[in-house]
Amino acid sequence: MPRMTTIQVTLPDSAFTALRRAPHEFAAELRVAGAMHWYQQGQISMERAAEIAGMELKAFLAELAHRTVDVFQVDAEDLKREIARG
Repeated sequence: MPRMTTIQVTLPDSAFTALRRAPHEFAAELRVAGAMHWYQQGQISMERAAEIAGMELKAFLAELAHRTVDVFQVDAEDLKREIARG
């Protein structure tokens, strides 16, 4: 198991009420949302995103599909090179 660090985030109680989530559910959702965001931005790999989300890779892929997030990130420059190669 990878080494883990605990962080503390202060949020207004209204955040939990608005999303109808208990604090522990909110924290889990925050991990998944952050991991997906960083993955979509190309800042981390899919494997690292799954690790940050606290999920197995297969479960993370299923969650990406459930949220209609593109599984494969394509860099525009890489795509142009591939098209040019024909």
